[in-house]
Amino acid sequence: MAVLKSIIVDDEELSRNIIQNFVDKTDNLESLAQCEDGIQASNFLAKKEVDVIFLDIEMPEMSGMDLIKSLSKPPMVILITSKKEHAIEAFEYNVVDYVLKPFDYARFSKAVNKAREIYKQSNDTHDDDADIYVRVDSRLVKIKASEVYWIEALGDYIVINTEDSKYIVHNTMKGIESKLSPDKFLRVHRSYIVRLERIETLDESVIVIKQKIIPIGGTYKSRLMNRLNMV
Repeated sequence: MAVLKSIIVDDEELSRNIIQNFVDKTDNLESLAQCEDGIQASNFLAKKEVDVIFLDIEMPEMSGMDLIKSLSKPPMVILITSKKEHAIEAFEYNVVDYVLKPFDYARFSKAVNKAREIYKQSNDTHDDDADIYVRVDSRLVKIKASEVYWIEALGDYIVINTEDSKYIVHNTMKGIESKLSPDKFLRVHRSYIVRLERIETLDESVIVIKQKIIPIGGTYKSRLMNRLNMV
């Protein structure tokens, strides 16, 4: 099992020490640093990569939410806070868990296990067309990759379209593309990824899947044509 690397970000020393104690008790989990505020954490993350941030919300100068928003590619985040009112906003940013203070080791361990599951899924190879796990509201939902028709960008979100459902997820096209089998999926436009076997018709500029007209970007066209089994 891979070792998850973490940092602890909290302006309260007692809270940092409690989290550090729980980290030390947990196999395959290590803390690389303790940060007293979001600014220290931001500076640390600019130099080193971590897998998990144990993050307080209300801190001086730079709050936990401000830190998340400032990161272009944030690690997994487990929020540990005494405030309930930020939960809805937090899950919009795809946090792993929202742990309320005071908490015991069992609750801490539950949050870490969620992070392990996400880490495992995100690091699986794509050769077997692995399923995708996405966060919808406060739940992890499994989507069978074979049932995905296309994915489209929507501002700071993506929309995963299957035969029967749509899933709106806070992620980037580059982020979701890295989790898909390159043998099954292809970026055809800066705002669209398609499952190749779902293409019904296409011409010089558009693809049609389930009556959805998807544009073909100029920089993606030659790669698409090379991938299709044309006669």
